Amino acid sequence: MHIWKKKSRAEIQDRIFDALDNNTDYFGNQSLGVPGSHLDSKVFPDDAPFLKEAPFITTLLHNPNHIGCHTQGVSESFFKGTQSIERELIEVCGTDILKAEVNTIDGYVASGGTEANMQAIWIYRNYYKEEFGAANDEIAIISSEDSHYSMAKASNILSLSYYRISVDFDTREVSEDTVATCIKKAQADGKKYFIIIANMMTTMYGSVDKVDLFTDYLDAHDIVYKLHIDGAYGGFFFPFSHKQHRLDFRNPKVTSVTLDAHKMLQAPYGTGVFLIRKDWMQYANTKADYVEGDDFTMIGSRSGANAIAIWMILMTYGPYGMREKIYILSKRADWFTHKLDEIGIPYFRSEDSNIVTMRAENISPETAKRFGLVPDVHHNPKWYKVVVMEHVTIEKLEPLVAELSAK
Repeated sequence: MHIWKKKSRAEIQDRIFDALDNNTDYFGNQSLGVPGSHLDSKVFPDDAPFLKEAPFITTLLHNPNHIGCHTQGVSESFFKGTQSIERELIEVCGTDILKAEVNTIDGYVASGGTEANMQAIWIYRNYYKEEFGAANDEIAIISSEDSHYSMAKASNILSLSYYRISVDFDTREVSEDTVATCIKKAQADGKKYFIIIANMMTTMYGSVDKVDLFTDYLDAHDIVYKLHIDGAYGGFFFPFSHKQHRLDFRNPKVTSVTLDAHKMLQAPYGTGVFLIRKDWMQYANTKADYVEGDDFTMIGSRSGANAIAIWMILMTYGPYGMREKIYILSKRADWFTHKLDEIGIPYFRSEDSNIVTMRAENISPETAKRFGLVPDVHHNPKWYKVVVMEHVTIEKLEPLVAELSAK
């Protein structure tokens, strides 16, 4: 590991409180021109005794604004203390988890995976426009049909065409033929520049794209493309359950990755992570004269507390603790699939995944509702999924198995 090491509770508290001391303190320092403040003390008291041992809550009260991208250039010096923790977080995610070379990754804590995916597509759209003189109608987003709906949202907001590659119903995989068919269709429509999204575990199935099927075809036909990995679900799971794969920065064709801490890390909602190789954030630079260092992010102002939350979780577990946590969830999913095999319920599960997606014809709507199973679509579903998270223990899975066995 590069810099990621497990820390004690005292070490974590000291680091965060030191960072807050290095920020401009709304409670005491001179900060007359900053268009922000601490949380309203009449509603959120700042003198509760427990705050001395609650660094995340204290950060929320201090309300640092992490506008901009702190891994490059200058940032708002008012909040330099907590920005340093966000920079360390980005380095841990990019280098220790996603295997980039040291200090080669830019990024920031986004509002979630949707924003992070859109940030990547926004950057590549601007790259094609600035470097190739491309028109919007010459640029296309390409992904599998199982990809997150944020791709369709980006298509709408950024005025780009979106093409979805069909997948096999049972294996949830794209094939050489379906990749070729989709790209040929886009080319026939006049598309010349491509933004490729590959999945590191889809939200519904936990399926993982064979990324070389995309890049081999594109390279063989000299097609211009940039590759983004959507690890919004799998980014804090898959790298700990698979040592060798093609979905991180060891693959030179990968330029950016989305992670999402409010899933597997159990961080507060609003804690996505966007990561991209150096020299690419410039294509999202929005000049803001009053912002020290400009802004390179889609979201603009954002809470520094969200970065603190992710950093605290990663430092509490350390790399080996995270690997152990993911191993336990995978083994619980093993138990569940063994039971489904015994009772003859067909399902899809990617290797070592904690998502188990069952064929809907064997599950009544009443059972699905009773156990909170999530359908692929809410009208006439074909699949229902179980996601084995921290709270989904074997004791909670046993009643579902018993009900399915009784059918």
